[in-house]
Amino acid sequence: MEENNKPKENKFDFSDEEKQAEAVNQKKEAVKKDAEGLFESIKNFISNIFDFRDDTDRDATIAAIKADIPLRGATAWILIFAIFVASIGLNLSSTAVVIGAMLISPLMGPILGVGMSLAINDIDTLKSSFVNLLVMVVLSVLTAYLYFRISPLTELTAELEARTEPNILDVFIAIFGGLALIVARTKKGTIASVIFGVAIATALMPPLCTAGYGLAVGNYGYFLGAMYLFTINTTFIALATFLVLKILRFPMLKYANSKRRKNIARIAAFFGIIAMIPAILTFITLLRETGINSDYKKYVKSEIEVNDQLWLQRDKKNDENKTITLYFNGEVNEILTADLRNEVKKYEAIKDYEVFVNGDNSRSSEKLSKSLDRAYDDIDEKETIIAGLKERLQTMESEMELIRNKNKDINFSSLAKDAKILFSDLEYLSYAKTLQSSDFIKTDTLVVANVKWNTAVSDSLKTVKQEALKVWLEQQIGSKKVEVRQVN
Repeated sequence: MEENNKPKENKFDFSDEEKQAEAVNQKKEAVKKDAEGLFESIKNFISNIFDFRDDTDRDATIAAIKADIPLRGATAWILIFAIFVASIGLNLSSTAVVIGAMLISPLMGPILGVGMSLAINDIDTLKSSFVNLLVMVVLSVLTAYLYFRISPLTELTAELEARTEPNILDVFIAIFGGLALIVARTKKGTIASVIFGVAIATALMPPLCTAGYGLAVGNYGYFLGAMYLFTINTTFIALATFLVLKILRFPMLKYANSKRRKNIARIAAFFGIIAMIPAILTFITLLRETGINSDYKKYVKSEIEVNDQLWLQRDKKNDENKTITLYFNGEVNEILTADLRNEVKKYEAIKDYEVFVNGDNSRSSEKLSKSLDRAYDDIDEKETIIAGLKERLQTMESEMELIRNKNKDINFSSLAKDAKILFSDLEYLSYAKTLQSSDFIKTDTLVVANVKWNTAVSDSLKTVKQEALKVWLEQQIGSKKVEVRQVN
């Protein structure tokens, strides 16, 4: 009885729930591992595509760059001939010839030498690179100067002009071209086609040829602009070389004397910073200039060219003084002047520029006078056209009358018999229609009748009879334009 009186225990079996929870956790872990594996696979795939560190031949790269630095013997002559070819191509505005000259140019060697020597702390190679680059530049400019001095063609061509005003795109070309070049140089088995392509893209020779042209024609603006472009290309190619070799961890040059090694490292670092500062400043300057020029072109196009009341003759932008001077043909009133000064503030890069507007009242009067003269000429021309149309209309009326007369059925036999009955002394009668013109413009239809009278009739009576015959013929024909002529 006691056992029956004991309270019953409630027992629950959790084995199924635990197994389900464990299965879910296992699935989550499996999904997590699969995701990690997929991520790792993608990471390895991308790394295999873009990682070029394992494909680098450091010793061969350093040896190849050093071998291209010296300017001696054949290299000097190749440079001179290449400059001549490039100068001729620029002179003739032949892109193909200029490209051919760039392919054989040895200018790239010292530039890569500068970037490499800074990266590996090699001060001797740095000195050699600078000296050889300076000699190459002087030799190139001098060769181009001599060519353009003796050349009979001194006209500024499109190819020459394109190298006188560098812009921000030239910086990007130099940066990415330099990166492509040094990556190709460091690869095991150098990619020659890439080196040739960079030589064409960065265009080191044309600016030097243009600098020589500027000296030859006495235009120092062209000389400075071309040298500026060459400096941009040189600086950023060297900078790209420095950065890539640092990323690839090229070995630093070791010196037996630790103090000398530290001094060399400081000198290399100093030159590296010196090389980077102008590169950064050049980039910022060109970026600002590009923005200013872009906004200024938009301002002229949107605020001046679309306005029919404004007739822009010339314009001048001074970036140093931050002024814009506009010269217009004709008078510009105060409202338009104020509008031009206010609208410039909408353009971020030139909002601080002061606008000066110059109108020309005499040109305005002259323009009005010319317009009036043109209006008078148009009126005279229209009146001439109208007069011509009137004359043509009269001619057409005469021709229509002739056609009507031709179509009119006249029985000459009956006419002749009636004439003989009325005028018994008439011995001969002929009848014809002719065209006549008194001013050689207007034409008239004339009926001509030739008659012969009896010889017994006196002259005075013949005149009377002839006039009577004329009146009778006008009635019969239906036209007042009748002429009677006496024949013998």
